[in-house]
Amino acid sequence: PSSEGTVKVCGYDIMENPREVKKRIGFLPEQPPLYMDMTVRDYLEFVSDLKKVDKKKKKSQIDDIIELIKIKEVRNRLVKNLSKGYKQRVGLAQALIGNPDVLVLDEPTVGLDPKQIIEIRKLIKALGKQHTIILSSHILPEVSAVCDRVVIINKGRISAVDTPENLSKGFGSSNKFTIKIAGPRGSVESVLKGVYGVRHTESHIEKEKDVTDFIVEAEKDIDVRRPIFFELAKHGYPILELKSLDLTLEDIFLQVVTEEKEVG
Repeated sequence: PSSEGTVKVCGYDIMENPREVKKRIGFLPEQPPLYMDMTVRDYLEFVSDLKKVDKKKKKSQIDDIIELIKIKEVRNRLVKNLSKGYKQRVGLAQALIGNPDVLVLDEPTVGLDPKQIIEIRKLIKALGKQHTIILSSHILPEVSAVCDRVVIINKGRISAVDTPENLSKGFGSSNKFTIKIAGPRGSVESVLKGVYGVRHTESHIEKEKDVTDFIVEAEKDIDVRRPIFFELAKHGYPILELKSLDLTLEDIFLQVVTEEKEVG
């Protein structure tokens, strides 16, 4: 049982109005709750009956979900004969029965091949336009690719909540970018290190003669791009490419966990 706090879904308290809450949530666990000896259509009709969908609306709702999830071609096949990707789609379809306001998806792409992962991610993003989606995943690149907001939970407590972009800015103590420059590596590096606000530079092996990729780390609140441009131009070293390097969610998660461990 919970020890403190409250949770509400669409205004309903989960402890006081559990039935109303359940009506508004569609759930896809890590292992989809499928009946292998049913056809896809029979299974979705079975779920509709469990969720007490209005009989007049049942057929049209199932037809719409089959079209939306793109499982029309397998609707009359036994679930046990489907690929892992199609089984996951059927799992998503059952979560949508009853048109819930909130979808809770637990590790929705685990065990899928790269093509299936891309397809499921696209589907989740499309569903996010009509439903609130809560996605639980330890695959952080997937979270970055799919989610608009991120909640980092450590030891049962919320440690951070924001957009991926804001988390990256908020947790970075510096700003980093890659820059490709034409010119002798040593001379170019000296120019970069002489720019006010530059904390550190790192060069990579030259792929072209006298063209070097550098990673430049600057103080968080100092924009060094303009002074770098003018200093390099003064020495006749053209910039061929410049891209910012944001903190990844893995970096942020490790930073949060490490900081809280040190405090604890």
